[in-house]
Amino acid sequence: MTEVSPVCRRLIGRTAVVTGAGSGIGLATARRLASEGANVVCADIDETAGKAAAAETGGLFVRVDVTSPEEVEALFKAAHDTYGSVDIAFNNAGISPPDDDSILTTGLEAWKRVQEVNLTSVYLCCKAALPYMQRQGKGSVINTASFVAVMGAATSQISYTASKGGVLAMSRELGVQFAREGIRINALCPGPVNTPLLKELFAKDPERAARRLVHVPVGRFAEPEEIAAAVAFLASDDSSFVNAAEFLVDGGIAGAYVTPL
Repeated sequence: MTEVSPVCRRLIGRTAVVTGAGSGIGLATARRLASEGANVVCADIDETAGKAAAAETGGLFVRVDVTSPEEVEALFKAAHDTYGSVDIAFNNAGISPPDDDSILTTGLEAWKRVQEVNLTSVYLCCKAALPYMQRQGKGSVINTASFVAVMGAATSQISYTASKGGVLAMSRELGVQFAREGIRINALCPGPVNTPLLKELFAKDPERAARRLVHVPVGRFAEPEEIAAAVAFLASDDSSFVNAAEFLVDGGIAGAYVTPL
């Protein structure tokens, strides 16, 4: 694991809600935001992983199904009731199941499930978080999209790709709509990240992993901590003029035509 030692504490006293906090990017981000002084609300559908994340970060665990409007509302209410504000919303929960593949083989139910978890959940989290931020006159929303929102791939995961494109477009629109209320909304677009989800998808098939790795100019996948550092930047006042952006953290993939040997 890549160790990241923040040189400053930019988020002291702020409340951050992190969905999908039990593992991967969410867990790394919960750790990073807590290390910078934030009160972290760790939201996950997995109670064991979510409670462990909250215990490690000294935060609050809330079990949530991010596709449920009532549970999402309760999540942000719990954050506000416990800590007195909702300053940061990292809407990160997502899935990439094996039955989401080529459009020719992906069934409607698989399509709908990915859309619900990856896109509708972000809509619900933004809808729940924004009124708190409006009352405060400030806030930072970071929605997890993906580099696949700006590129095409022959190795398709059609619903995942479409859902992340939706997250990007929605984030851009919300960033424009709420900018003059002191609220920034950005879409984080990571490249492939060395997480349990990616390992499950690619590690069992070295040829499939190699086919992707060849397109990464830096020659490796990202570590979760590197994505968490980008979230911490977007959450902080250091990014005060970054809004409605597609914030690529992809090792140069989106800028590449031919990569180094």
